[in-house]
Amino acid sequence: MMDIFRLQMRTARMLVEAQSVIGLRMMGMAGMTSADPDETLRMVTEKQTAFAAAAMAGAGALLAGKTPTQAYGLALTPIGRTTRANSKRLGKWT
Repeated sequence: MMDIFRLQMRTARMLVEAQSVIGLRMMGMAGMTSADPDETLRMVTEKQTAFAAAAMAGAGALLAGKTPTQAYGLALTPIGRTTRANSKRLGKWT
């Protein structure tokens, strides 16, 4: 039961971080904050990398006999790592 609660909290944190990243990037594109010129390209390529890593981690866990909860946790890790890093990095713009 606590495993599911922890996953819910990790998911919620990732979603909040993702929303803040979207907002900060939109402000950068609108010229409201200083933004790196390569930020638009970065926001596309990093998603491909994070989602590919998540798919590999989740599928690998299931093929190894892990539970769906464990597989979800492993799949969430690369996406959460990316949103956390972006949130910290982009938060320095303001």
